[in-house]
Amino acid sequence: MTTNQYDAIVIGGGHNGLVAAAYLARAGKKVVVLERRHIAGGAAVTEEIFPGYKFTEFSYVVSLLRPEIIRDLELPKHGLKILPLPSTVTPMENGDYLAAWDDHNLTRREIYRHSPKDAEAYDEYARVMARAAKAIKPIINLIPPDPTSLSMRDMLGLLKVGQFAANLSEKELYAVAKLATQSAADLLEEWFETDALKGTKAASGIIGTFLGPRSPGTAYVLLHHYMGEIDGAFRAWGFAKNGSGGVSGSILSAAESLGAEIRLNASVKQVKVKNDRAVGVILENGDELQSKVVMSAADPKRTFLQFVEGKHFPDEFVTSIQNFRTRGSSGKVNIALSELPNFTALPNEPALHRGAVSISPSIDYIERAYDDAKYGQISKRPYLDMIFPSMIDPDMAPPGQHVMSCFVQYAPYDLEGGWTDATRNTLGEAVISTIEQYAPNIRRAIVGMQVISPKDIEAIAGITGGNIFHGELLLHQIFFLRPTPQWADFRTPLKGYYFGAAGAHPGGGVMGAAGMLAAKEILKNGF
Repeated sequence: MTTNQYDAIVIGGGHNGLVAAAYLARAGKKVVVLERRHIAGGAAVTEEIFPGYKFTEFSYVVSLLRPEIIRDLELPKHGLKILPLPSTVTPMENGDYLAAWDDHNLTRREIYRHSPKDAEAYDEYARVMARAAKAIKPIINLIPPDPTSLSMRDMLGLLKVGQFAANLSEKELYAVAKLATQSAADLLEEWFETDALKGTKAASGIIGTFLGPRSPGTAYVLLHHYMGEIDGAFRAWGFAKNGSGGVSGSILSAAESLGAEIRLNASVKQVKVKNDRAVGVILENGDELQSKVVMSAADPKRTFLQFVEGKHFPDEFVTSIQNFRTRGSSGKVNIALSELPNFTALPNEPALHRGAVSISPSIDYIERAYDDAKYGQISKRPYLDMIFPSMIDPDMAPPGQHVMSCFVQYAPYDLEGGWTDATRNTLGEAVISTIEQYAPNIRRAIVGMQVISPKDIEAIAGITGGNIFHGELLLHQIFFLRPTPQWADFRTPLKGYYFGAAGAHPGGGVMGAAGMLAAKEILKNGF
């Protein structure tokens, strides 16, 4: 039985919205999630694009999902099962390859094959990065304080940040400072000499940004991804059983078991405001729902520029949100296959297909791909990160068939000439011709192909600009500046209106932290 009166309304059924709803329901609140699409999960969904072939349509790997959320919501009980991705193989342009396996000694020997110097540096690099990731990990679960405020709440928050910094050694403090400001290329060139090693690691620094590996700030993005963990193991990546939809599905199940209501095909037109306070929402179909608080899990621009009239916010706040950078730079190509691509660098090697394949032979290769995008062009030779979900989870494809997921960078949102069927075909061809250099059988293996541009991400998943992080992880868009100064604490200038999406602290990825922290902030402030 549905009702129109709630303690809390959550706009957006992406994973952050579902996490927030689950925490609110767990606290005994009457909460409803309003999702505009026919399926919950936002960008973390699994759909059958071609008959029998299931794809993690947008997001596709699991690493950043917070362990405390998994524990608090008992997600394994609700179906969450993460299958490790045991390797990353980088084919090289000379026909060789570089592989990182789940066996540390094998990986070290593999690097030694290319460079004894790099093999020696590898362990120390891993230790430095792990220490840096662990040093800033506590900040993930911290509500960002406003450094300009003298309130007790913000002063205590700044004290916590200071305590974290005080616990770092001098060496670690310098390492974190450098990581926050330098480029991924500069960082890696201090450590390694092997092009494929530097290229593959640098790729983590450009994901979700409209930057190249030589752009300042990309070392922090690299560190953001380095914080991924599975069962406490840092830098661990996995694939969820049933794809990313398996992650969202488990959170949805947990939320419903705790009493949350989930409404699909429920597009929000406007947040209702009375006496300078959010008091509910009006749906596109005209229905009105009342609530004590409203939380948006949509991106910042939809949250503040679409759902609420500008007159309810200070002018400088509106201007800041308008200037928030949300340009998408990533595409996705999902391919149904009759056979697996046979990579000439490691022919007929099944272990290769159970992990990831990265087309990132050098930093210069990725930088050239960025050069194309800077001028509004699709990268002729893009960076690709590929996995083969059907090798990890056979239920993703018909028996003997396979699915292949290709994350593509760069595919600029502001493409010269715009995104059309023709330009989507151009992106698809760039991906296939790039793969073909390393796996010549790819064309004959294709049964079907779905090409997703940033414009499609915007239209389908409802993310402004098609940016997979709801906003770039730039230095002026993280921590107490995300999404805007003075309002990084999940509250907004409109009383009773909260914000808990990837565009909030601590950023994007299938992490859930923003939804969890926003829910805790709502509960702390009371109803």
